[in-house]
Amino acid sequence: MELSHTRLVPAPPDRVWEALNDPDTLKACIPGCESFVREPDGTWSTTVAMKIGPVSARFAGRVELADVTPPTGYTLKFNGQGGAAGFASGEAKVSLSPADGGTALAYVAKAQIGGKLAQIGSRLVDGAAAKIADDFFARLAETLGPPPAVAEAAAEAALEPETAGSGRWVRYAAIAVILALIVWLATRGSIRF
Repeated sequence: MELSHTRLVPAPPDRVWEALNDPDTLKACIPGCESFVREPDGTWSTTVAMKIGPVSARFAGRVELADVTPPTGYTLKFNGQGGAAGFASGEAKVSLSPADGGTALAYVAKAQIGGKLAQIGSRLVDGAAAKIADDFFARLAETLGPPPAVAEAAAEAALEPETAGSGRWVRYAAIAVILALIVWLATRGSIRF
């Protein structure tokens, strides 16, 4: 299975980098994450509970960082075991770059799954992965909050009376896009574990 996507995160690259390297932030943003602990050897151990179609399991995994270039990217190498539900292993190359409205977070992930997960079908697994990724990105965006310029513009717009064609639909569309991006990252997080 291979996944690739670029998401817009509404924060500057240095804040996104900090969030993606903070175990507490990651635990809060990954749906079903019960633990996310940095180990003394530099790896992270994780426990994630999830349900994909008829398969429910608690996955225990390890994540290792390679090719780390702060604050522009790294490669995540991961493996996770979910008992009878199966396993997942692979790697994801993550890169951050400045973009209008925040940070463009691009990733290419390659994963192998086995056990019951492999038996339930790629459509169901892909759909679950997309939902988890969307949830992750929504939580990350909420955690980081909008950039100061966006927050100020939103505050000013709230004080102005709404008129026809005021562009309020543009703000709602932007919020929908940001939420969709957050969910996709969450999916990537679930596939890793």
